[in-house]
Amino acid sequence: MNILYLSKHLNTGGITTYLLTLTQGFVHRGHNVFVISSGGDQESEFLSAGAKLHSIDIRTKSELSFKLYGNLINLKKFIVKNDIEIIHAQTRVTQIMGQLTKRLTGCPYVSTCHGYFKAHFSRKLFPCWGDRVIAISSPVVKHLKEDFHVSDNQIELIVNGINLNQFEPVDEESKIRLRRRYHLGKHPVIGIIARLSDVKGQDLLVAAFHKVVASFPQAKLFLVGEGKMENALRRLVSTLDLVDKVIFLPKINKTSEILPIFDVFVMPSRQEGLGISVMEAQAAGLPVVASNVGGLPDIIEDGKTGILVRQGDVGDLSEAIIFLLRNKQAAMKMGKLAKMQAKKRYSADTMVEKTLAVYEKVREHTL
Repeated sequence: MNILYLSKHLNTGGITTYLLTLTQGFVHRGHNVFVISSGGDQESEFLSAGAKLHSIDIRTKSELSFKLYGNLINLKKFIVKNDIEIIHAQTRVTQIMGQLTKRLTGCPYVSTCHGYFKAHFSRKLFPCWGDRVIAISSPVVKHLKEDFHVSDNQIELIVNGINLNQFEPVDEESKIRLRRRYHLGKHPVIGIIARLSDVKGQDLLVAAFHKVVASFPQAKLFLVGEGKMENALRRLVSTLDLVDKVIFLPKINKTSEILPIFDVFVMPSRQEGLGISVMEAQAAGLPVVASNVGGLPDIIEDGKTGILVRQGDVGDLSEAIIFLLRNKQAAMKMGKLAKMQAKKRYSADTMVEKTLAVYEKVREHTL
């Protein structure tokens, strides 16, 4: 099968990780994968996986941008030339392109809903979900039904899978070397890997960490990622006199390169479709503290594979972190159970097979 993925960019992040996992799985199964995007820092990973990349400038948030409509004819030519059999789009901008290209070519089109959309009039008038829309968690399914009135038979629930082989246990010597790189010693380390944005709640984590430091003065907090909230977060860190305790790291290509130095992983999101970085932290055997929102309760069993806290409650967040730092045996048990859950539920192969079934279903219906 000739598969075309449409994505605004290929920079480090959850959607790019999702696409790379699908690309690796489908190429391994003998399918041809084409990716059209504005490029990004993960292009080499897709090339290594065997994808054929094509760049067009679609970096825009506007549904009316000329970048969308001006590229439609070239996109049509690309689909015809490469005998594309399925189009799979990710974000609102590429979903519009996917829907319009389907009208121009008749090529089956699928989209993935990775989180939550505001129910703007334009999204209701011109929904662009495609022949099928893949939802990454049960709360996203509910969102599609209740906010956009998408029918049951149009929605496919497929939980994200991850490459579990990346998260094999790291020996103690390697952990020590990693910690030395960041001058950590044996001090407690708390971390989050996510774009620096209001929705991810890093400001809540910094405020909670201020309380954690009262009990663990040597603790360090890693904020891994980039985004528009960086300056505001740096100001907050300075205001709370945490400059020497909070480490900002730019985005990294593989989370498995940094997760081994964390003692506790935290995701204090205000909204979350599912949380790939949380799944990866679990696969790495870490206890996770996360907000009780969106798809996070689907992957965290409170008190067993992690701790769920009230969204926006800084006190609740700090207490959960302190509990895990004080109770190392409980933290290790949660991490171990989370890793077992990851192996059982987060298989990339399962995600690829279920996605393939959607493609075949859509193609059969179109033919």
